[in-house]
Amino acid sequence: MHILFLTENFPPERNAAASRVYERACYWVKWGHQVTVITSAPNFPEGKVHAGYRNRWYQVEHRDGIRVVRVKTLIAANEGVVLRTLDFLSFMVTGFFGGLMQDRPDVVAATSPQFFCAVAGCALAAARRRPFVFELSDLWPASITAVGAMRENIALRMMERLELFLYRRAAAIVALTKAFKTDLVARGVAPEKISVVINGVDLSRYAPRPRDAQLARQLGLEDRFVVGYIGTHGMAHALERVLDAAEILRDVPAVRWLFVGAGAAREALVKEAARRGLSNVLLIPAQPKEAMPAYWSLCDLALVHLKNTPLFTTVIPSKIFEAMAMGRPIVLAAPDGEAADIVRGTGCGVVLPPEDPAALAAAVKKLAARPDEVRVLARRALDAVPRFTRERQAQEMLDAIAGAGRPAVGSLRRTDPASVAK
Repeated sequence: MHILFLTENFPPERNAAASRVYERACYWVKWGHQVTVITSAPNFPEGKVHAGYRNRWYQVEHRDGIRVVRVKTLIAANEGVVLRTLDFLSFMVTGFFGGLMQDRPDVVAATSPQFFCAVAGCALAAARRRPFVFELSDLWPASITAVGAMRENIALRMMERLELFLYRRAAAIVALTKAFKTDLVARGVAPEKISVVINGVDLSRYAPRPRDAQLARQLGLEDRFVVGYIGTHGMAHALERVLDAAEILRDVPAVRWLFVGAGAAREALVKEAARRGLSNVLLIPAQPKEAMPAYWSLCDLALVHLKNTPLFTTVIPSKIFEAMAMGRPIVLAAPDGEAADIVRGTGCGVVLPPEDPAALAAAVKKLAARPDEVRVLARRALDAVPRFTRERQAQEMLDAIAGAGRPAVGSLRRTDPASVAK
């Protein structure tokens, strides 16, 4: 089976979409399927092409059996509306033409955010006369207004109409949360073509490990209780409120706050921490993906923090599953929704109100004084993570593709490894 997949982000980029698409595709290739990924030159989130790459019109590489086709785009940092939109639009065009140059696939899939990538996938599927599968990882453009990047206007209303057109045009939709499906059905999308495939983590990459002693010494975190925020520092995360919590606990010498990552809000966060003189806060730039387990190993608690807006009741941050796999208890400060249901249901952490520095500081101080409770939460995280593996997600995504209902797709159940070897 040949799957043609469009995504603007792909390794060596480190964001959730890049990891999700890549890690699933590795399983598909392992199971005997052919995967071609259409993507851009890696540049997220700084808007600078990564070392060893160039922003060319067309270049091909192979990564773990995946054929990766990179096309030229307008490169822009992950901040600001106009340049980022032009970046998205440029990939829509070049991604479409890059897809036309590939062998005819059995199915075309595309992932959001942003949905201009899905526009390219939809157009490409129509041109190649193949079914289109839309993976919905964000209610875009609704998320634009949720983080305050844009106000409601005619352009956003036009994008919402295009959004609905894509949902109706897709042969199958894969939603990463139940709430996404509920939203689509309420807006008239046929429920029978929507599959819910909860995000997951690759257990071959993330697993419990002792604290990295060398890295702890390097960062001055020996014998400290570390609250780790590891991931994108974006407008959706309201991380300035985390600084408020750190300021409340600045006189608690055992507690340190560790931020690792990049994003639109990082520069302002670094400046604000320096202005306040928060010596209990460490802000580390984005690190290579292979280094992330070492940084996770430093954390006693994994912090997941979201802005207080109703839209974020529908999302499940992927760092929840990475923390589980590393055996780290979770402190979730977010609107009550699916992410909170997972944390409560598995008993792997505590759920707090969003953007409430006092509540966050109190919870951290309490857990820092109760190591036995932290160990219990960690054990529950490890017990729960087999329910949220990338392998499971990869299989369920294949099932959804098979459910697109086109003869060309056929059965996409996992191929027997013995038959592949033959």
